[in-house]
Amino acid sequence: MRNEVLHGYLIHHRRYREKSHIVHLFTEEYGRIDGILRQIPPPQYQPITLQATGKGELKNFTKLEIMNYPVFFHGDAFFAGFYLNEVLLRLCPLEEAMPQTFQQYQIILQQLQLLNQHQQPAIFLKQILRQFEHVLLQELGYAIDFEIDCNQNQINPLASYQFQPTEGFLPVSQQSHLTVSGQLICCMQNYQAGQEFSTEQLQLLGKLYRQMITSLLGDRPLKSRQLWIQNTQSHS
Repeated sequence: MRNEVLHGYLIHHRRYREKSHIVHLFTEEYGRIDGILRQIPPPQYQPITLQATGKGELKNFTKLEIMNYPVFFHGDAFFAGFYLNEVLLRLCPLEEAMPQTFQQYQIILQQLQLLNQHQQPAIFLKQILRQFEHVLLQELGYAIDFEIDCNQNQINPLASYQFQPTEGFLPVSQQSHLTVSGQLICCMQNYQAGQEFSTEQLQLLGKLYRQMITSLLGDRPLKSRQLWIQNTQSHS
């Protein structure tokens, strides 16, 4: 890679030596890409262009340009933006293009700027976060099969299931707070990409995607989720 122009966003940075920073970007061309920037990092959530040179995992970034006006998130939008960037940093493979997730990331950043203007901001926030997670998990290869259980049988609307992140839906004989009804699982079978999720679908995906992402993260929980919970509790 030599003087290759990249378009994307800063998702994380840390100081490196006296006047440089190691920066982690989410780009249209290469998905997550890391490198050294010998200047002050750009703000988050603003589209940038720069040039990348190098063969190793850490590129040299130069000729940084910020392409838009500053973006400032407050309240839930702030924590949601922190969450998005942390998930991308933790889950996206290095230098593997993720065009659908990149497009969805751009969309949700615009939506977060309008969050406080929405008539039902809490529901709207759940909607756009589930849409982002849906696209991300699909492109990572972790799409959930809502039609077939882990025994390769059709989901039965009258049965109960326990969700196993690595296997799918396991039929169980007794209901509990951990089980999901087959009828609720079936509500996802007619979903078409790009549509809004129904109330039932949001209820289901909120539970399943949290389990799936937690499983993929392993033993290191998301800092953004912990801070979000603490902030919510302090204002309750």
